[in-house]
Amino acid sequence: MELFVQFVVAKWYLFTAAGALIAMLLLHEKRRGAAAVSPAQMTTLVNREDAVVLDLRDAAEYRAGHIVDSIHMPFGKLSERIAELERFRDRPVIVVCKMGHHSGAVARTLKEKGFGRVYRLGGGILEWQSAQLPLIRG
Repeated sequence: MELFVQFVVAKWYLFTAAGALIAMLLLHEKRRGAAAVSPAQMTTLVNREDAVVLDLRDAAEYRAGHIVDSIHMPFGKLSERIAELERFRDRPVIVVCKMGHHSGAVARTLKEKGFGRVYRLGGGILEWQSAQLPLIRG
């Protein structure tokens, strides 16, 4: 233990940099708007708590393959169509996009509108596919 303390004192700048990086990572994750869930966690939320899956991809990507019973609401049209989601306010909502980049902003918007339980699929639909889970075509 004494050697560890000596190392920390001697290399204080490394520990300061590591602390700053961890703080920035935590801040970045907080700004994403919602907790990320894995495909397995998402399946559990859908099956046990009747969660709603909101797909933000464009129409062509949605037709190429989407999660069963997902609601298609393209990212660019969300502000016009957000009222359609009011009936799901008391259910968990899982936001899905292609790679997980847009879902955080939409999740934050939904939370601001009063949705209590909002999640995002970490890694997006690509993570779903890499887990070899089924997609509906058409």
